Amino acid sequence: MEKYIITRTEMAECAKKLVQLPVRVWTFTGTLGAGKTTLVQEMLTQLGVQGPIQSPTYTYVSTYQLPDGRVVHHFDLYRLGDPEELEFMGIRDYFGDLSVCLVEWPERGLGALPLADIVITIERDNIGRRLNFRAETEQGGRLVERLRAQSGAETHA
Repeated sequence: MEKYIITRTEMAECAKKLVQLPVRVWTFTGTLGAGKTTLVQEMLTQLGVQGPIQSPTYTYVSTYQLPDGRVVHHFDLYRLGDPEELEFMGIRDYFGDLSVCLVEWPERGLGALPLADIVITIERDNIGRRLNFRAETEQGGRLVERLRAQSGAETHA
């Protein structure tokens, strides 16, 4: 499934819809400056995170407690030298049943990360961003189909 976004407002509207899905593991791929961090920031804001939200480029992970009791871990693996570093930091402990994980640059952690429910690939073009959604899990597949159905309903409304 694909979505085209031009403005920051449209990114926020997209994030609002995405966080309503029962997804535990999201990954975000794309070139540097494509908009991965912007989308993650919008998703965290929609989830109720207050205050400044910065990408954890040097620490690899920032953790946020949500008002509803869930925990969100935002990973930025851009500077990761070797996926084995994730094992040393106890990566598996972050992917618990009550947590939501948002992972930028997941390709840098191949082999150490679980499959993503939904992978969002962001591509820049002249005036906007193209978001492509695909699933790596069965649950994710059902949710991508739900997004596709909602997108079709909005287009035809």
